[in-house]
Amino acid sequence: MPNIITNRKKQMDATVLNPNPNPNEKVTIVRTERGLTIAGTRITLYDVIDYLKAHYPPKFIRDVFNLTDEQLGAAISYIEAHQTDVEAEYQEVLKSAEATRQYWEERNRERFARIAATPPRSEYEAARVKLQQRKAQREATKQ
Repeated sequence: MPNIITNRKKQMDATVLNPNPNPNEKVTIVRTERGLTIAGTRITLYDVIDYLKAHYPPKFIRDVFNLTDEQLGAAISYIEAHQTDVEAEYQEVLKSAEATRQYWEERNRERFARIAATPPRSEYEAARVKLQQRKAQREATKQ
């Protein structure tokens, strides 16, 4: 599996990043093995960026990830303050995710073909017929 490592990640500062220079404020953005992450969560800034690029409102993003207003605000502030670096790293994450997806798709291609070629099991026939009937009913109500 390809491993994309760049100098940009190596150049970024330390482990803990604070979008606000005030030393009394709680640190809200940290660098983990997953990348830039909202402190105390497993939510990366790249997750937030996905929703921002899809034009979801902040309240929706906050609710999807179960974040506080402060956590989401800190994430958005950090993204805006470091837009160039964060965007470059986000593009690398997307590239790496695509490479990983392609790797696993290729690795499992034969397995998926075998599964698709396997005839359906007879003990599931009744359930399959029932599902097809419900699907036909839904389609009829849509028209």
